[in-house]
Amino acid sequence: MPEDIAGSEQMLANWNQSIQERAARYQEMATRVQGMTISERSQDGSIEILVGSNGILQNLVINESASSKRMAEVSGEIMKLLQRAQSRIPELLQSAMAETIGTQDETANVLFNEAKKNFPAPPAEEPARTPYDRNEMNFRVEDDAPPPPSRQAPPPPPSRQAPPPPQRRRPPRDDDDDFGGESVLT
Repeated sequence: MPEDIAGSEQMLANWNQSIQERAARYQEMATRVQGMTISERSQDGSIEILVGSNGILQNLVINESASSKRMAEVSGEIMKLLQRAQSRIPELLQSAMAETIGTQDETANVLFNEAKKNFPAPPAEEPARTPYDRNEMNFRVEDDAPPPPSRQAPPPPPSRQAPPPPQRRRPPRDDDDDFGGESVLT
C-alpha cells in the first residue's frame, strides 16, 4: 500500500508542476500580448495611429498635410486605419501563442477565435469616388474654391445719338389736393 501512496503523490506532484508550467507560459503570453502595439499610416502619411493589443487607440497623429482634406475624409481615414490595425490583433495573438503555449492548446484556440470575432478583417477598400459617382448632390461651397466670376452686364456700346433731354420736373405746389397738380377727371 505504501507504493500506491508514493505513486499517487508523485502523480499529484507531476500534475501540480505541469499546471504551474502551463500557468507560467500563459503569463508569459499575456505579458507579450499586453506589450504589443500595432501602427498604421495613411497612404499619404498625413494620419498615423497606434493601437494596443486590446484594440484601444493609444495614439493618433494628424499631420499638417491633412489640413487640405475635408473633415469627413480625415475621420473616415482614421476609422479605416483603426479597423485595419484591429484586424491584425488575432495575427499578433496567434504569434504570441505559438511562441509560448502552442497553437494546439484548446484554450489558445478559444482565445484566437474570440479575437477573430471581435476584430474581423476590415471591409475591402473601395476605389476613390467622387460625389457624382455616388449620386450625391453637393450644394456646399468649398472653402478652397475660388469665387465664381461675377456676371456684370457689359457696358452699353457708345451711342452716336444725342442723349435724350433731361426730364423737367414740375415745381411743387402747396395745394393740398393730393392729385399732384392734375385734374381729378384725368
